[in-house]
Amino acid sequence: MDRSPILVVTTGGTIDKQYFDALSEYQITESVIEKLLKIARVTHPFRIVELMRKDSLELTDEDRALIAATIANAPEKRVVVTHGTDTMAVTAQALAHLTDKTVVLAGALAPARFSESDAAFNLGMAFACCQAASPGVWITMNGSVFDGLKVRKDREAGTFVEV
Repeated sequence: MDRSPILVVTTGGTIDKQYFDALSEYQITESVIEKLLKIARVTHPFRIVELMRKDSLELTDEDRALIAATIANAPEKRVVVTHGTDTMAVTAQALAHLTDKTVVLAGALAPARFSESDAAFNLGMAFACCQAASPGVWITMNGSVFDGLKVRKDREAGTFVEV
């Protein structure tokens, strides 16, 4: 198995949301990804770049270009991107040209700070997929690995499905 370092790029999304009672709404705060990896006792080498703190519905083409440039300019060949689920497939399409890298997008349907969140599981799947998959863009959600260019979110069902 490949033991080369993994770049983790955080962009925000539900995985990094926190609930504020006084505001009665969620806000994206400091990323919890490093904490999740420490709790999981991950020994595989990694480096984290907290790139932005946005809901994926707020991401622009310029944001996606920044994500792509960050990945393209990184020395790591294996990359995990934490991302909001609503436009994850759109970002996967924007990263399709990075054919020399293995890029895995993962997020959560419930914030990582919630006890019943899918965040830690999805992040773990992304780490495993990143080490085992061939170059390309992948999405790990709902206990499955998807070709990032052939998937969409089914908002009504709260799952990802192949297209």
